Amino acid sequence: MKGTTIGELEELVLLTVAALKNQAYGVAVVTEIKETTGRESNIGAIHTVLRRLEEKGLVTSQLGGATRERGGRRKRIYSITSAGLSTLDQVFETRSSLYRRIRPSMS
Repeated sequence: MKGTTIGELEELVLLTVAALKNQAYGVAVVTEIKETTGRESNIGAIHTVLRRLEEKGLVTSQLGGATRERGGRRKRIYSITSAGLSTLDQVFETRSSLYRRIRPSMS
């Protein structure tokens, strides 16, 4: 497993994969990010991030069934791993700790 330091887009994609549960594939991730954040994402960039997260051991993937709508092509479905959840927990704790330092009343 490579290092688990992640950037902002990786964090957003990882959170989205976790939120989508068993429905996390490239287009669904792009759509969810757009609906949730209003942020436009390039499908190629999202696929690159998903591969990078898989290389880091933060997500796993498997091919779903072929569908007629996709011309018989199969979707690659992503799932978060326990390492991915731990990474999100660490990111959340770090951000929360820093935020409490600027807003102590939020503790």
